[in-house]
Amino acid sequence: MKTIRIHPRDNVAVALSDLNTGEYGARESIPRGHKIALCDISEGDSITKYGCTIGYAKTPILKGSWVHTHNVRTGLSESAEYTYRPDTLFQQGFSSTRNSDTLDAFSGTAPRTFRGYRRADGRAAIRNELWIIPLVGCVNTTAQQLVLQNQHLVGGSVEGLYTFSHPFGCSQMGDDHANTRKILADLVRHPNAGGVLVLGLGCENLTMEQFKEELGQWDDHRVKFLICQDSYDEIEEGSLLLTELAQYASQFQREEIPASELIVGMKCGGSDGLSGITANPAVGRFSDRLISLGGTTILTEVPEMFGAESILLNRCKDRATFDRAVAMIEDFKDYFIGHGQVVYENPSPGNKEGGITTLEDKSCGCVQKGGSAPVMDILNYGDRVTNPGLNLLSGPGNDLVSCTALTSAGAHLILFTTGRGPPFGAPVPTVKISTNNVLAEKKPAWIDFNAGTAAESRTRDGQTGPAESLDDCGDRLLDYVLEVASGRKTNNERRGAREISIFKDGVVL
Repeated sequence: MKTIRIHPRDNVAVALSDLNTGEYGARESIPRGHKIALCDISEGDSITKYGCTIGYAKTPILKGSWVHTHNVRTGLSESAEYTYRPDTLFQQGFSSTRNSDTLDAFSGTAPRTFRGYRRADGRAAIRNELWIIPLVGCVNTTAQQLVLQNQHLVGGSVEGLYTFSHPFGCSQMGDDHANTRKILADLVRHPNAGGVLVLGLGCENLTMEQFKEELGQWDDHRVKFLICQDSYDEIEEGSLLLTELAQYASQFQREEIPASELIVGMKCGGSDGLSGITANPAVGRFSDRLISLGGTTILTEVPEMFGAESILLNRCKDRATFDRAVAMIEDFKDYFIGHGQVVYENPSPGNKEGGITTLEDKSCGCVQKGGSAPVMDILNYGDRVTNPGLNLLSGPGNDLVSCTALTSAGAHLILFTTGRGPPFGAPVPTVKISTNNVLAEKKPAWIDFNAGTAAESRTRDGQTGPAESLDDCGDRLLDYVLEVASGRKTNNERRGAREISIFKDGVVL
C-alpha cells in the first residue's frame, strides 16, 4: 500500500511513499506525505481530509493530481462562531471504543504501575534530580559553573544536576514579568526535582522576596536560595547548598506507584503529512489508555487547534468548560490580530515540505493527540494541573515555549511527535516519536519511539510484516512511557538536551 484514504468522505489520499508519474493513477510525481486527488475537484470546492474540510481548490484539480499549496487555499478567517454541541458519546459516558473495541474507560483496564519516587508532600515523581533555577539571565553562567563543578554529587538515587538558562527576570513589566515569575516558580515546585537551588543576582526586578511570595510555602530541606551579590564567593556557597540538597534528595528511592498518578504532556513539532496518520493518533490512543487508568494528559499549542477546534470544543465535559475553551481560542486569535498578523500564518516551510498544505490540514492532525476523552479542564498559561483526565493548556505552537509550559503545568514527561526531528528537550524526559520509518532510521540519536510502523510495513527479526494497527501502537507506547517513568532514559536525557523558553509579548526595558 503506497497511499491511504483516511476517511470515507475524503477526496484526497496521502502518499505513504514517493509516487512516480502513472503510479496509483498519479498524473505527476508526488512526494511522500503529500496528497493526491481521488476525483476531479472543481475550483472553489472543498478539499476533504480526515473527513473534514482542510481548504478549497484555487483552480480545477484533476483526478490523480498533486494537491498542495499551489492549488489549495485556506478557508480560515479571524472570526468564527462557536456553538456547544456536546458529543453524544460523552453524554452517555466516555468510552474509547471510538479508537478501540477493547478499551472501555468505565469498565476499566488492568491496573498498571511504574517505579517512581514518592515525595514528602505525597506527590509522585519519575526522576530524582537537583535543579538550579536562575531568577535572571545575569546568573546563567554562575548556574552553569555550579553544575559543572558539582557533578560529584550525582550518584546513588540522585540522577542528575541541571540548570535551565533563560534571558528573563529583569527589564520586564506586566504580563511578561508575571509569566516569568509563574513559570520559574512552577519549575521549583516540579516533583522531578528532589532538590532545588534558586539563584538570584540581587538587583533584578524579579526580586527574591517577590519570588518567594509567588512560590508560597516550600520545604526548607528541598529548596535553598542564594543571592549572588550578597555572597563573597557564590560558587563556594552555592556548592555547599547543593551538597545539602543532594543529601536530602538521596533519601528518596524508587517504589511502585499507580499509573493513575502519571501526568503526560503532548506536543508536536516539525510535522509532516504522516503526523495525523501515525504518530498523533497513536498518542491519542495512548492518552485514552492512560486516562482510563485514572491518569492525566495535557494538550497545548492553541494556534495549531485553529480550524479543528470544534473537534475538541464539543468534547468539553460541560458548558462552563466549553466557554473557557472558547475564551482560550479567542484570546490567542486576539493576540495574533493585535500584532497585525493573520491567524492562519501557518504551517511552517518545513511543514509544507512534509506535505501539510493549510493550517486546517495541520490542525486536524494535531488535535488527534487528544484522543477521544472528554476535555476536563482548561489551563491558563502558567497554571498547574489539578484535575485528572484530558486538560487543554493555553500556549503557543513554539516547541520550546510550549514544552516549558507543559513542564510547568506538572507534566512528568512529554510526548513529542515529529516528522522531521528536532534535537531539543524540555527539563523533563521528552519522548520523540517519529511519524515515519525513514526518520527513525536516519536519526536514532533523536528518535525514541517509531510510530511510522502504523502506516508502513515493518521488519522484525528479519521478517517483513504488515503495518502495525494504531491500537497496537498506542499499547506499545503506553508500555514505553511506563518504562521511561520507571527510569529508562530518553535520548534528550542521554544527550543533555534540556532547555526552557518563556512566553513574551511586551516591551523590554
